Amino acid sequence: MSVVILGGNECMVRKYKDLCKEYECQAKVFAKPIGSLKNKLGSPDLLVCFTSTMSHKMLRSALNELKGLPTVIAHCPTSSISALRGVLEIHAAH
Repeated sequence: MSVVILGGNECMVRKYKDLCKEYECQAKVFAKPIGSLKNKLGSPDLLVCFTSTMSHKMLRSALNELKGLPTVIAHCPTSSISALRGVLEIHAAH
């Protein structure tokens, strides 16, 4: 399963990727705005949006990029490891 994480803390990127690996998922993490997301997201199975640490512009850009794809979108109000674990428990099969 492929996962794209938007938002979060830059110092936690490695931990986000490691947790995804525990759930046998490959992850791309975009913790800060990097300009255009065009052609950077691909077609992930799951998009996790840490809404407290991402801009509205970044969210709109990602949703436009994924329009028409069967990507599951999960919104998390916090960018903690436990919040990500909860999302992966629901959407990623062990």
